[in-house]
Amino acid sequence: MRRTELRQMVPLADTTIYDMERHGEFPRRFNLTARCVVWDLAEVEAWIAARRQASDSDQLKRAPSPDVRQRKRRPVKARPAS
Repeated sequence: MRRTELRQMVPLADTTIYDMERHGEFPRRFNLTARCVVWDLAEVEAWIAARRQASDSDQLKRAPSPDVRQRKRRPVKARPAS
């Protein structure tokens, strides 16, 4: 599959995909020709299935929620007590 088809299946930025490839966390692309880079559809589908399974079993490490009260721009003010 080409990059446009990959973007439809995997809603991640190109740089995120490339970084994940470099770290061995995403299927590697390969050159079909000198100017055509592709990914193996079966490998991408297997990766998505593995991510779904890891997500269902809570094995994926999730980023913590940001504390909006500590923002420097537009901090959230404390609500007055009722």
